[in-house]
Amino acid sequence: AATIKLSTMRRLEFASLQVRNLQVSKEFYTQKLGFEESGMQNPEAVIFEFNKGEASFAIRTPLMDIENKELGNGVSIWFAIDEKIEDLKHTLQQNGVTLLGDIMPTPFGKAIHLKDPDGYKLTFLEPNNF
Repeated sequence: AATIKLSTMRRLEFASLQVRNLQVSKEFYTQKLGFEESGMQNPEAVIFEFNKGEASFAIRTPLMDIENKELGNGVSIWFAIDEKIEDLKHTLQQNGVTLLGDIMPTPFGKAIHLKDPDGYKLTFLEPNNF
């Protein structure tokens, strides 16, 4: 078998999560987490604002039957933030978001974890200054 070398992979370009109810998830991501819609129109997805040259993120209607399936198992998506993690924690708690534990140190910086309505684990990271 041929060996594949991913050293040419430059960055993650796009990530999307299939969700059970697009409207419920859209409200969670925009109202509870503060994500902003990009304005890109797609009736089957909500694409969130991103910085040019960085990965974009979306939630979308299912591509296959996901009824009675556990979503988010083994998946964790990390978002780097510009603000202090303590400030974000306070805002999330004010917005009624349940956190999975307290702020924790990681090799990459300080992080907090939560789950979205479909069980996907989201991590918000205040990166170390490398």
